[in-house]
Amino acid sequence: MSTSIRRSPSGSSESSSDDLLANNKNSTATHQITEDGVDSSSTLAKDHKGKETHPTFLVMMLTLASSISGFMFGYDTGYISAALVMVGTDLSNKILTSGEKELITSATSLGALLGAVLGGVLANLCGRKRVLMGLNVVFVVGTIIQLVAKTVWTMIAGRFVLGWGVGAASLIAPLMLSELAPSKYRGRLIVTNCMFITGGQLVAYFINWGLTNMAHGWRVSVGLCMVPAVIQLIIFVFLPDTPRYYVIKGNYERAKEVFLKTNRDCTDQYADVVIKDMVASNSTVPGSPLTQIWNSIKLIHRNPANLRALILACGLQGIQQFTGFNSLMYFSATIFETIGFHNATAVSIIVAATNFVFTGVALCIIDKVGRRRILLWAIPGMCISLIVCAIAFHYLGVKFGSSSEVVIQKTGISGWGIVIIIGMVMFVATYAIGIGNSAWTGVELFSDVNVRSVGGMYAAATNWSGSLVISSTFLTMLEKITPPGTFAFFAALCFISFLFVYFLLPEVSGLELEETSNLLEDGFNVKAASELSRERRKISKYLNNDNENV
Repeated sequence: MSTSIRRSPSGSSESSSDDLLANNKNSTATHQITEDGVDSSSTLAKDHKGKETHPTFLVMMLTLASSISGFMFGYDTGYISAALVMVGTDLSNKILTSGEKELITSATSLGALLGAVLGGVLANLCGRKRVLMGLNVVFVVGTIIQLVAKTVWTMIAGRFVLGWGVGAASLIAPLMLSELAPSKYRGRLIVTNCMFITGGQLVAYFINWGLTNMAHGWRVSVGLCMVPAVIQLIIFVFLPDTPRYYVIKGNYERAKEVFLKTNRDCTDQYADVVIKDMVASNSTVPGSPLTQIWNSIKLIHRNPANLRALILACGLQGIQQFTGFNSLMYFSATIFETIGFHNATAVSIIVAATNFVFTGVALCIIDKVGRRRILLWAIPGMCISLIVCAIAFHYLGVKFGSSSEVVIQKTGISGWGIVIIIGMVMFVATYAIGIGNSAWTGVELFSDVNVRSVGGMYAAATNWSGSLVISSTFLTMLEKITPPGTFAFFAALCFISFLFVYFLLPEVSGLELEETSNLLEDGFNVKAASELSRERRKISKYLNNDNENV
């Protein structure tokens, strides 16, 4: 069963995409005509629909290299949580206030917001690979500024610079993986990036735990940020960019070459068909580089499929941030110290380990179960967990003051403190399986290569805008509306998020990037998408079993 290729927003048809390929003197990606006049590429596409290619060693290397950006993102989240507790009077010779802690954490989010916008612009101009390589320099500079910081504002400046790299990388890495992966493995390869994020958090917590009793130990954990940046830079020197980026640049020969290298058991003829599909779904955006960016921004708003994809991608990122997870990670050590745990960093390892383990679970099931189905039960689990935490905080009797002081009505570790840990672990587990990973797969909703990076830019900007708002207000919320009120507020946002997913999010597991855009042309088509995704998985399973029996 095949899905027809839609006309591009510029009005170009399938035949015009053929002409683009045929007229390019450097390209061998041309379709063939059989003796009876039937386009053999169409026949070949039908034969291959549902039949999956498999990722090669090169895909694994590209996944590893791209996901190092995720590791640096996660490591940043993990080390700052403990650093806020360990820093003592090292900055400006005084204990940090709640407001200063919020500024230090939110500075990265502000930088990341700006970095995500810049990354979206540069992705098409310079290529995914080159942007990631350049970001390593930003990581190193931001790390050095933090490493030598003596004042709060110097630390904030270092976090802000680092944020530019984190924000751009959070966009480019999933974008690159979505363009490289065969449809059957696309979700898993993108979740691999999330595994590196959670792995980075876990490593940071373990390092900080080991440095707890070392004077100025937090500076050591900060300095280690430079290690993965150098490793990624070296690896990428030897790796290519994605086939879809080469299509943007009109280098169809190179696109086909990389596609064959990244898909095992793929014939030369089938590669021709795939490249032709990429060109057919790729709008022609004329003008200078800056004009192309502006035209792509207009195109994403004017084309119905692109606009719906944008709503979904940004909505998923909004859910990820406004349900409060990153604030819990940023301030988990502070929270656990508040409720009576003396080695709060060690307790935070439980939360980080839960995040890592259940991200691994998501890695195993996301393409088999589907993004939508996972979210429809994971988000209610998040909601229930936050309600449990709200109730426990109510009975624990903890009040946050306007400074770094915390009023604890019941001293020592109580049963309600244990309940809070259980509630947070439940929340992290359901978050990691669901929206923690599915939000980053939102970029796969864009089939047009020229708007995908811009759509990813919008999505990443939504993510970091949410992170900026939540991280800069979380401790203030704990003070003004109390911990029970804060957790109840996030629970209410989870309920709203469930409604968004239930009514708007289609299931795209197993579908080609180009097929997804067809579904979004005249609506969100939640039911039709679920049926098509289910059919694709059945066909894929049948063909794979048939191949094993041959």
